Amino acid sequence: MGLFNIFSKEKKESLDKGLEKSKESFFGKLSRAVVGKSKVDADVLDELEEILITSDVGVETTVKIIERIESRVSRDKYLGVAELDSILREEIAGLLSENNTEDLKDFSLPSDKRPYVILVVGVNGVGKTTTIGKLSAQFKAAGHKVILGAADTFRAAAVDQLKLWGERTGVEVISHGMNTDPASVAFDTVKQAVEQQADVVLIDTAGRLHNKVNLMNELTKIKRVIQKFIPEAPHEVMLVLDGSTGQNAMIQAKEFTKATDVSALAITKLDGTAKGGVVIGISDQFKIPVKYIGVGERVEDLQVFNRLEFVDSLFKKSEASKA
Repeated sequence: MGLFNIFSKEKKESLDKGLEKSKESFFGKLSRAVVGKSKVDADVLDELEEILITSDVGVETTVKIIERIESRVSRDKYLGVAELDSILREEIAGLLSENNTEDLKDFSLPSDKRPYVILVVGVNGVGKTTTIGKLSAQFKAAGHKVILGAADTFRAAAVDQLKLWGERTGVEVISHGMNTDPASVAFDTVKQAVEQQADVVLIDTAGRLHNKVNLMNELTKIKRVIQKFIPEAPHEVMLVLDGSTGQNAMIQAKEFTKATDVSALAITKLDGTAKGGVVIGISDQFKIPVKYIGVGERVEDLQVFNRLEFVDSLFKKSEASKA
């Protein structure tokens, strides 16, 4: 079985469907760029550069990709436009593979860290609380005992939404209600997790990026109180980004990485957008593992991210793209 065929058929079908809009947009632009051309020349490369940038890959990552293709053109002397799809696929996959992070294969957890504490950050509206709910369902389905902490106490909707996810998935949610101290919620969540010998803890936090000082202070306080129970916690700070916002997601990633030590990324809402290229740019630019991507509404549409599988799906043409 080849490197691009390591995932289950069901997951691949979900990923293919979730990236449909990105694929149709990308290949539509690419087809128009090469019409009437026979070889990859300077004009084609200029068009390709514009296509990648308008597909939200980002300027810096686009420049890297174009330079790689220019090198191929120089080395191979003559490359036909019919080969451009496969060249792009190879170079993007190669670029992402240089990010020295290991792709997850499933929703397993490190065996030597129990409970495994994940602090979840992100601005309002990116799907942060929904992602936590879906993750809790996936972790539970994988056989893990899960506890959730509703520490986004500045929005009643966030607290209530997390409680609903808890009811739906049969996972305990620790909540003090709205306008309470987030650190106190985090403290009680981790305390319960230790006492109940839980496997994983997911703590929702407020996404007030407009005031980075308050955000940093709040996250620092949360970290300090949970370290009373687990000195090395949190084991992971996961930033949730809305992929449909394109380059705005890149800006949010820059701001959050300045405000706190982000160690993992989840990129949501890729099914409703043609901006799937942002995953390539974010993975390349930040060298922070993209651990999960959201490609649909269902719980199982929150998938562990595999770079090669993502590129393979992105370059798998739909019928509309072939037309």
